[in-house]
Amino acid sequence: MPSEDIRLAEIERQIAVTAANLRELIEQAASYSVATSEELVGQRIDDQAARLESLIRRREELLRSRAGED
Repeated sequence: MPSEDIRLAEIERQIAVTAANLRELIEQAASYSVATSEELVGQRIDDQAARLESLIRRREELLRSRAGED
């Protein structure tokens, strides 16, 4: 498998993991009532959302560079 395919597969895997983490954190946030816990979960949600956006951008850049090679 070419290295770009491996990179793309790894980015896709990380996107899936991060999206699952984000869903879980949102569910946790809905069940918390303590302000400190809500704040912590809110920060984790923000962190995971930023990571997800970054991974999606990396995937799009990789796909664009691959399309330019064809």
